[in-house]
Amino acid sequence: MKARKKGLKLMILAAGAAGFLVIQSAGSSSAQKLTLTDNLGRTVEVPFRAEEILSLQPEITRIIVALGARDRLVGLDYFLRRDDHLFKIIYPEQARLPVVSRPDDSVNKEAIAALSPDVIFASPSEFLVPDSIQRSLGIPVVALSSQGSFGRLLNEIELVGRITGLEARAKELVDYFLENIADIARAMISVSAEEKPKVYLAFWSSLLRTPVSYEPVSAAGGENVAAGLLPSSTGSPGTVVTIEQIIKWDPDIILVHGNFLPRERKVTVEQVLADKRLSSVKAVRNRQVFYTFGYWYWWDPAEVAVETLYLANLFHQEKFRDIDLEAAGNTIFEKFYGQAGLFSKLCEVLAFHDWIKKK
Repeated sequence: MKARKKGLKLMILAAGAAGFLVIQSAGSSSAQKLTLTDNLGRTVEVPFRAEEILSLQPEITRIIVALGARDRLVGLDYFLRRDDHLFKIIYPEQARLPVVSRPDDSVNKEAIAALSPDVIFASPSEFLVPDSIQRSLGIPVVALSSQGSFGRLLNEIELVGRITGLEARAKELVDYFLENIADIARAMISVSAEEKPKVYLAFWSSLLRTPVSYEPVSAAGGENVAAGLLPSSTGSPGTVVTIEQIIKWDPDIILVHGNFLPRERKVTVEQVLADKRLSSVKAVRNRQVFYTFGYWYWWDPAEVAVETLYLANLFHQEKFRDIDLEAAGNTIFEKFYGQAGLFSKLCEVLAFHDWIKKK
């Protein structure tokens, strides 16, 4: 059992290792720095045990909170303050932090300079921002995102753990995540290629935008029909397809991005089922169209573990019919964020109860 879990860990971490390389430089413990290559191929030197952190990348911000370093955050991006319903639940104290970005995704460099963080995290999808900030302010900026990869996500947790000096907590979270994925992987051993449903994902408020890589689908015993396509832009995991391509793929299941308030969902299950253009598609004919969590300005590490379990139950109900997803979600969220009932609160806010119990 331990050997199998270790093998899974090595396989998943190796898959994400191309995302960045960390090298600890020489020097006294007080002057140690880490040199790394981020997801944009930039070489960045960052301080070891950074005490003041600015994260403009929501995924990294959530990881910082999960590591127990929330008090080191000195500012927030506009999205987390305005739109992220999950972050308000896991970290209500976020209201005290200043916002340093704008609705158009630009940043307020004057506000950032006033905060004087030791390190800044940014998204690679805004690929001009990291160099612009670093050149202007002389503060190291690291561009990271998981882009639908477990390996990248776990490498991010370990990397942020090293930068904050919280390696033990990072290892604890990585091992816990892997234990959950390993449980699902064991159940999938007997699933043949023919038994894996073909899955199309309609993400980011569009029927035609889809991720070219989304590991929860494959880990849950499904096949992402868009796997292998090239992303539409640097630093993004998504691309745009046509209705004709979806019809040609003829997926068994269509998953709709559901991590929004119900009134904010621009694509709904009901709309997809009623779309006459898709009437010949197997998923529509058989009414196999469901919501899933999806990216919410990148991932939340706890939510993606819950999503993988949810999809495994959706794809292979006979193997997971006894799973209480809400209870499992609460357990996972408590492990990451140290509070009971967080997933239930999220279910209530985003109306997940309407669809997570579907069979």
